[in-house]
Amino acid sequence: MLYTICIALILVASVLVILAVLVQNPKSGMAANFGASNQVMGVRETTNFLEKFTWAMAIAIVVLSLVATLAMDRSKVAESNSEIVKDAKNLQEQLETEIPAAIPQAVPAADPAAAEAPAAEAPAAESAE
Repeated sequence: MLYTICIALILVASVLVILAVLVQNPKSGMAANFGASNQVMGVRETTNFLEKFTWAMAIAIVVLSLVATLAMDRSKVAESNSEIVKDAKNLQEQLETEIPAAIPQAVPAADPAAAEAPAAEAPAAESAE
């Protein structure tokens, strides 16, 4: 019950933060040049309130998130964790069967002299530098 209330309050606070940010006047940039008419009306106190309100809502979201985490039902968390472990094991088994099939196996050289040829070229390349 507390978890559901916290989630609902987080959603309300998130919408309020979005609205507060959209209402605020930009402090710099091209849009600030067009905001001169707002300064004539005296919106200095409004911007202070909106900034404090935005910070308060951000802090409320963080606190409510922590409370919601603490209020989660332990049995549902344990069930979710066991499902995650099962999914991880299935994915690991799937990757272990697919990866070796996707990697081509090394073909042994039929001619032993051909296998030694690159080794003979390597010192010559080092002396050229």
